[in-house]
Amino acid sequence: MATVTDVYQSRVASGKIKPDEAQTAVLPELERLRTDLAQPVKRGFFRKTIEAPQGLYLWGGVGRGKSMLMDLFVDTLDVPARRVHFHAFMQEVQAAIHTLRSQGAEDPIKPVAKDISDKVRVLAFDEMQITDIADAMIVGRLFEALFDGGTTVVTTSNRLPDDLYKDGLNRQLFLPFIAFLKERMVVRELASDRDHRQDRLAGAQVFFTPANAEARSQIDALWEELTHGLEETLTLHVKGREVELPRYHNGVARASFFDLCGRMLGPADYLKLAESVRVLIIENIPQLSRRNFNEAKRFVTLIDTLYEARVKLIASAAAQPEMLYVEGEGSFEFERTASRLREMQAAEWST
Repeated sequence: MATVTDVYQSRVASGKIKPDEAQTAVLPELERLRTDLAQPVKRGFFRKTIEAPQGLYLWGGVGRGKSMLMDLFVDTLDVPARRVHFHAFMQEVQAAIHTLRSQGAEDPIKPVAKDISDKVRVLAFDEMQITDIADAMIVGRLFEALFDGGTTVVTTSNRLPDDLYKDGLNRQLFLPFIAFLKERMVVRELASDRDHRQDRLAGAQVFFTPANAEARSQIDALWEELTHGLEETLTLHVKGREVELPRYHNGVARASFFDLCGRMLGPADYLKLAESVRVLIIENIPQLSRRNFNEAKRFVTLIDTLYEARVKLIASAAAQPEMLYVEGEGSFEFERTASRLREMQAAEWST
């Protein structure tokens, strides 16, 4: 089986990725994990569970290649592994806990963890962050049960462990989990000076008009470049509601104009979206007028929010920004939005 370093160097040689010293420095830690997991499992009457190798917590800024390295690592494994966005995983866990409690279980966390450990040796989490009090209150016991069950955890995060659930409600109850995490996982920073995600978009066309088959094909190519063909559902929790984006990976989300502006979404939803993604693809922006005034208002709010958060925008539209909204109430105010859409197309626009 090829080592993690072999696979990395092969992808560099093929031009799929660019060499990065900070990424190269992390490869021995991933190879240590791959080698440990490849060892024969010791079983017997007095050894009923598998001892989990020490996991890895890889943190750093956006676009540094954390998710790419994790995906590369998972591809080299010969043991059952699951790669999943952390929020999606926690939603599954919360649902399973709710089901068991409704069936009368007094302590559902252990059976939920056992079911996971019975299926996989490795859990690879993308973008670990704790913002929900419900997650904060169960994640410690859950991880302890997963480790005891023989499951190794590898995770990426934009935050170092000490900043998880920062300023959260009852955070003092969460602090033992941080200590536990640092004890059971190797913590490494991916301290690259380069934002590879921005490198991939540098100089690329990001606003396509008209929104036809050719535009979709070019956006498909950018999507493939940014996500390597991987995607999952991103669920945003906003004031007790859930807003789903079905296509998401590694900080990049893709949705239609109707998904974002045809529904009853507002500033809080768009703010949460801007906090959760670094690149947003919006497809099929229509001609705007008094006929779709409400949708146009939401679009203006959305662009303002993305602009302030410095989110990179890729879009397909019926016309160039200045010609999207030329008549009817709100067309004068739209001039600012058109200006921002034009600015967001510039090569130097970055997160």
